[in-house]
Amino acid sequence: MSGDDAADGAADAGSSAPDDSPHILSERAALDEGAADEGEGAVEGDGEAFHAFWADVVADEVEARDPDEPIVIKGGVSPSGVAHLGNFNEIMRGYFVAEVLRDRGHEVRQVFTSDDKDPLRKVPRKLANADGDIVGLGEVDAGALGRNLGKPYTSIPDPFGEAESYAAHFAGLLKADADRLNVPVEMLSNTDLYADGTFDDAVRTVLGDVERVREVLSPYQDKVDDEYVPFNPVCEACGKVTETVTGIDLEAETVEYACTDMDAGGNTIEGCGHEGTATFREGKLPWRLEWPAQWGVLGADFEPFGKDHAEGSWPSGVDVARNVFGEEPPVPMVYEWFTLNGEAFSSSEGNVVTVQELLDLIEPEVLRFFFALHPKKARDLDVERLDQLVDRFDRFERAYFGEVDDEDLTAFAERAYPFVVGRPDEPPAERPIRLPYTFAAVLGMVDDPDFRERLARDEGHIPDDADDDAVDAALARVEQARNWAERTGNEYDYRLQTDLPAVEFDEDVAAALDDLADFVAAGHDGEAIQGAMYETARDHGVEVSEFFAAGYRLFFDDTQGPRLGEFLGELERDYVVDRLRREA
Repeated sequence: MSGDDAADGAADAGSSAPDDSPHILSERAALDEGAADEGEGAVEGDGEAFHAFWADVVADEVEARDPDEPIVIKGGVSPSGVAHLGNFNEIMRGYFVAEVLRDRGHEVRQVFTSDDKDPLRKVPRKLANADGDIVGLGEVDAGALGRNLGKPYTSIPDPFGEAESYAAHFAGLLKADADRLNVPVEMLSNTDLYADGTFDDAVRTVLGDVERVREVLSPYQDKVDDEYVPFNPVCEACGKVTETVTGIDLEAETVEYACTDMDAGGNTIEGCGHEGTATFREGKLPWRLEWPAQWGVLGADFEPFGKDHAEGSWPSGVDVARNVFGEEPPVPMVYEWFTLNGEAFSSSEGNVVTVQELLDLIEPEVLRFFFALHPKKARDLDVERLDQLVDRFDRFERAYFGEVDDEDLTAFAERAYPFVVGRPDEPPAERPIRLPYTFAAVLGMVDDPDFRERLARDEGHIPDDADDDAVDAALARVEQARNWAERTGNEYDYRLQTDLPAVEFDEDVAAALDDLADFVAAGHDGEAIQGAMYETARDHGVEVSEFFAAGYRLFFDDTQGPRLGEFLGELERDYVVDRLRREA
C-alpha cells in the first residue's frame, strides 16, 4: 500500500485500539532469532493452533470473519519511480495468503491498485525500461516528466514513448514481474475507477458531510482545519491536481476550485490560478480517504502494508472506514521493510533492484522464498552476498525432502515449500538437482558447456542417472551465478582458460609447479592445496607472490584471480594436474 499523500505521516497523531492493531502475527510465537536466521517462518495464532507458515495465521484471521467469496486480497502502490523489489513486497505477501486460502478451498481474487491519479511530485533519478532494466534520465525524455510535475501519472507521457502514459508503463512493469513469478494479480488503475464511477458513492459520502470528515481526520493531520475540503480536482486549464476547493454542489455532483500552489516535500509546484468547475469524477479523494474508500469499493478482506503505515495511516484508515464510510476495514498485516545492500530502497535516490535484474541472478523460486520468510523480521538483500540466500533456499528445499535435521525448518518447509515453488496442488516428488551457488560461479568461469557438466559430475553434484532435462535445469544456475559474479565483480569474475596459455617459467618455478601437481594428484582438497602452495614456493626458493602469479597465468592467463588453491580444489583433478605440468 502506498500513496503520495503518505508524506503527511510526519504530522500523524492518535492511536488505535488493540483490536485494530495490524500486528496480527504474534511476536512471542515467532521463532527465536537463531532459528529465524535459518529462514524459518513459524508463528503461532491467537488460539491453540500452531502454524509453521505465517500465511496460515493470516488466513485464520480472514476466515474468522466469514467473508463472502471471492475473498479479496488487496495491495497498492503509487507509480512514482522504478517498479523495484520493494514495491513487489506487498504483492508477494498477499500472494502467499491468497494461495493458502485457495489451498483451503476458497475462491480468491488478488487485486493491486495503482494510485495513478496522484500527482507526480518530483522527478526520479532512475527509471526502468519495458524489459525491467534500470536506466538513467539521460536515456529517456526526462522533460516529459519535468514538464508535468503536479499532473496525475496517467496524464504524463511515457518517457520511453511506448505505453499510453507514465502510469501505464509503471503498471506494466509490475504486471510483467508478477507474470515472471507466476502470481495471478489483477492490476487496477485508480484513474479508471474514478472514471467509471466506482468511487462515486464514496466521493458523495465524503463531500456530503465535510464537517464529519474534518472531525475524523483532524487528530491525524495538522492541515485539517475549518477550511479543509477533502477533494482534489484536476485543473481543466493546466491539468495539475489542486487542493483548493471553494464550493460543493452535491446535487450537480461538482465542485468549484482554484488552481493554487502545491507543496511537494519542501518544494513548490505552482498552480496556474485558474478558477473552474470539476465533476466528482474529474478529481480524486485525498489519499487518507482514498485508501479506506478502496477497501469498500473493492470489498477488500486482507491487505498487507509496510511498518511506516502501521502507527499513523492505518489508524486513520480504520477511523475513516468506520466513521465516514460505515465499513469495517480489512484484516491487516504490517511487514518489516527490507533493505538493499544495507540501504533503504529509494526510486528517487536510485537505490533499487528490479525483479527482472534478480531473475538474471537467481531462480524464481529463490526469490519467492525470500518473500516467504517471516514478514515481521527486518532483512537485508545484499546482492554481493546473494550466495547466502541461495544456500538458505537450498537447505530449505532439502528440509522439505527430509534431508535436514532441523525440526523447525522442516516444519516450515513442509508447509511453505509447495507455495514457494508454485505447486501447492502437486508438489515435486523428487528434489531437483541444485549446484551449490558458489560452485556454479566457479563453473561460470568456463565457457565450454561440456566441460562445465564434466566438472559438476566429477564433484558429485550431478548423479550418473540424471536425465538430460534435469542436467540442463541444474546447469542453468551456472549462467545466473556468472551474471552475479560479473555484476558484483567478485572473486568469481574471471575466465578459466580452456587451452593452455603460451607461457614459460624459470626452472625453479617450473619445478615448484611440478611438485604442486604431484600434491594435487594425491587427492588433497582445496584448503590443503592452498596451504601447499606456500610451502612449495618456499621449498624451491620462489617468492610466494611469484608462484601464485604463475598459477594464475596458467589457469586464467592473468596475474590475479580467486583464492587459487581452493579454486583448484573445485576443478577436475586430472585437468588441474595436466595444467600444472603444462600439458595441453
